Amino acid sequence: MHNPNTFGPYSGFREAGGTIYTSGQIGVDPATNTAAPDIARQAEQGLLNLTAILAEAGLGLDDVVKTTVFLTDMGDFAAMNEIYLKYFTATPRPARSCVAVSELPRVANVPLKFEIEAVAIRA
Repeated sequence: MHNPNTFGPYSGFREAGGTIYTSGQIGVDPATNTAAPDIARQAEQGLLNLTAILAEAGLGLDDVVKTTVFLTDMGDFAAMNEIYLKYFTATPRPARSCVAVSELPRVANVPLKFEIEAVAIRA
């Protein structure tokens, strides 16, 4: 699989045995290649990007069993959670890890604050 919206030599997702592993999705609008400076809009865009990658695989957010969220500032945790809950509404929600990282890529000199990757299962 090749996703034209990736920023490097990797696929947007790979499938193995009915399990889909996504690459990290960042808060960059693929149509404009721009990112908003605030965590809420970056998280929103990152989750929209994740939704699009899953749709390309024929799946949706309800098929996700595990996510990993990367934040450059744990002070953004509550704001990220607020957006996350808008997208993962079904229960049980996916298992999740959230880790702080020192840096994510910059896009047009806007430092990225959010990235999410997911594991989904084809039912």
